[in-house]
Amino acid sequence: MDNPVPPRAAAAGPRRRDRHGRGMRGPVAPPQVPLAASRAEVFADLVQDSVERLERRWPQLADIDFMVLEVPRLERSGENWSDEAVPLGGTIAAREGHPARVVVYRRPIEIRTKGRDERAALVHEVVVEQVAELLGLTPETVDPRYDED
Repeated sequence: MDNPVPPRAAAAGPRRRDRHGRGMRGPVAPPQVPLAASRAEVFADLVQDSVERLERRWPQLADIDFMVLEVPRLERSGENWSDEAVPLGGTIAAREGHPARVVVYRRPIEIRTKGRDERAALVHEVVVEQVAELLGLTPETVDPRYDED
């Protein structure tokens, strides 16, 4: 071994694939493709679509904040729910410095639905019910197509 082989020069950038060339080449889907969106982002889009649909009829909804939370919180330590009593949404009245809020709970709705269309329908139903409660109206007044299947 009088004439050893000189080592190869290291690549300038980070290694993208494993040493056998079988690693991931890049992201599975580009960011603009729906596959790249998380379940939480898709759910937030469903809520936003429902709100935009209602804002055309009720412009005062622009003053209301719409929030998506994973699950409802227990207010008191001794409070608990049965399977049927877990809320799907809620409202928070306006206070000084804070606008009124409509809250939609993602996980309870996802558990009760099987597909995207069913989930979108339930999200819209929950948003309509909460807006009706906040405005002091019936859900049928807020959305004439409410409860049509």
